[in-house]
Amino acid sequence: MKVKELMSTNITCVRQNTSLSQAAKQMRNENVGCLPVCDDSGHLKGLVTDRDLVIRAVAPYLASESGRDAAGMTVGDIMSLNPVTVSPDTNTHDAALLFSAHKIRRLPVVENSRLTGMLSLGDLAVKPVCIDEAGDALSAISLSDAAQAER
Repeated sequence: MKVKELMSTNITCVRQNTSLSQAAKQMRNENVGCLPVCDDSGHLKGLVTDRDLVIRAVAPYLASESGRDAAGMTVGDIMSLNPVTVSPDTNTHDAALLFSAHKIRRLPVVENSRLTGMLSLGDLAVKPVCIDEAGDALSAISLSDAAQAER
């Protein structure tokens, strides 16, 4: 099975100059935990996740580790650069291996340098032919999360 058969295609991008407040509202309104950051031509520049918002903006501000007020920050200040990507023709087994190897839950789908969709670990989990692969990837991610929590 190919990624293009499972990926979500109705994806809304944000720009690097989008405020964190606006990005958080968009995540809430769209019920997503990740927004791709694209330029005006649809080229993927990075990702911003709900975790990025908390770890890179809210937590430092609350702990007074940052001289910046999170209210004045933009997506470009906290986004994750150079995300792991797949093409629409990538095999779902290979995508599952990427989820596991990189301990990630979402993969931007890129074709000709432009974002065409997103594949989530959940997208794999709902297809019977991909359940084992999704389970293996989630186990690897969960073990990594548990190890970090012990630190």
